[in-house]
Amino acid sequence: MGLTRRLRVTQRAMERAMLGVSLRDRIRNVEIRRRTRVTDIAQRVAKLKWQWAGHIVRRKDGRWGPKLLEWQPRNGKRSVGRPPTRRTDDIKRVAGSRWIQAAQNRGIWNSLQKTYVQQWTSIGLYDYYDEAIVNIKKRIWHVF
Repeated sequence: MGLTRRLRVTQRAMERAMLGVSLRDRIRNVEIRRRTRVTDIAQRVAKLKWQWAGHIVRRKDGRWGPKLLEWQPRNGKRSVGRPPTRRTDDIKRVAGSRWIQAAQNRGIWNSLQKTYVQQWTSIGLYDYYDEAIVNIKKRIWHVF
């Protein structure tokens, strides 16, 4: 189960508890969110991640943060197989390979934030649906 999905499930459970609503009441999540007026946790995490990356890259005090974000292995290669995604991989999908230069301009960086949040939260949704489809297929094949 993806971390984004776990956060969302936990948040929905907390919102139901705040309202005193159980799953048996069959109230849609959209209605619960409208009543509580709470921000979606996945969107908040994505927004903070984007802001943090811009903040770290714009630092000029000689700390390690910006240097670590630009670091590449000496041989330029990563391990064999599907490599784990790095913290900056999804930022590069939105801002491009020159994202560090884009982050220097706050206007450009802030204009890309909404796109990043939408993409990051939709990735979490796809993880949820892909996992649900896999579970359904397992159940079907288990019966036969």
